[in-house]
Amino acid sequence: MIRLILVATFVVLFLIFSIPLLIVEYFLGKYNRPAKDTSSLAIVNWAFRCVLFLSGVSVTVIGEENVPKDTPVLYIGNHRSYFDIIITYVRVPRPTGYIAKIGMLKVPLLSNWMKNLHCLFLDRKDIKQGMKTILEAVEKVKSGISICIFPEGSRSTSPDEFLPFHGGSFKIAEKSGCPIIPMTINNTGHVWEDHLPRIKKTHVVLEYGKPIYLKDLSREEKRHIDETVKEIIKETYFKNKDLV
Repeated sequence: MIRLILVATFVVLFLIFSIPLLIVEYFLGKYNRPAKDTSSLAIVNWAFRCVLFLSGVSVTVIGEENVPKDTPVLYIGNHRSYFDIIITYVRVPRPTGYIAKIGMLKVPLLSNWMKNLHCLFLDRKDIKQGMKTILEAVEKVKSGISICIFPEGSRSTSPDEFLPFHGGSFKIAEKSGCPIIPMTINNTGHVWEDHLPRIKKTHVVLEYGKPIYLKDLSREEKRHIDETVKEIIKETYFKNKDLV
């Protein structure tokens, strides 16, 4: 329980004491949006690294050279834990917005930082609103912001189970022309969700697949891109099981 107490205390204190930073970031964004993007990324990266340290999480990263540094991308990953976001965010080389559940908007201060980081909020029960969010993500990518989405739509409750990938997630790459980066995460459920409320020292494996450019695919391959990426992630997941 000590790790849970340390993490919870740190997060609460960070959110409270970061209020002045949010004010500074607000005014900085009025005059210099790129500077705000850079500073917000650095601040949240630091906070997330502290959370990982306090949680006792170590990460082996494979294939990071597959992530282009000179262009925004669409990260597609499997989803088992809230720690998926923390672990992957500290690796991004450029401003990156995550697509989160709309309920996150109700969390004070945290939602402010998420907005600073170009996160978007998706209501999967509202098809019209969901399409609007996807189109907003397309505009983010066109402006140079990478997007990360977990297309299962919810956290899988079984370590080796993959929920269906929602095809709409891939519209972001289709309409923006950005590369898709398959992102496979092993063992994050063991950090917290598998034994609530305790946080346990855990080794996680994160592997980035080679970029996929939809423009290089046939019409038939594009139609089944959701299943193709899911199979890449599943194959990588089971390949890396022995590494955790």
